[in-house]
Amino acid sequence: MDKKILEDYIDACEFIKETEAEIKKLEKKKRFVQDKVRGSNPDWPYEERSFSLGGSVETAADAFTLAREKRILEEQRKVASDLKLGVEEWMKEIPFRMQRIIRYKFFNRLSWEEVAMLMGRKYTAGSVRMEYQRFMEEN
Repeated sequence: MDKKILEDYIDACEFIKETEAEIKKLEKKKRFVQDKVRGSNPDWPYEERSFSLGGSVETAADAFTLAREKRILEEQRKVASDLKLGVEEWMKEIPFRMQRIIRYKFFNRLSWEEVAMLMGRKYTAGSVRMEYQRFMEEN
């Protein structure tokens, strides 16, 4: 496990959070469009129905597009979740002290000086960083 993977983990966590919100918005808009399309132009086939929304025309195809966008986001969220789970499993296997260093430095995005301060008085930024580097080289 290297620094890049830890940074990817942080990005994955942020992506998952953002994606969850976006998926909810897409789902809500998709349902709204579907409901409006169903209720409009009752004599037309569903695929040809449309309605006006804020100056733009929404159609059944727009609902399908929203559903496709939602599926793509869900797939991307799954990849990010798998990466996150892999790092969390790895974290369970390493010494608690190293878990603390990694969480402080990478998950909380603290400087080496701040990490050293949280680890205790006898540590300096350089000693904590070297301990982390040695650990990563060995693992």
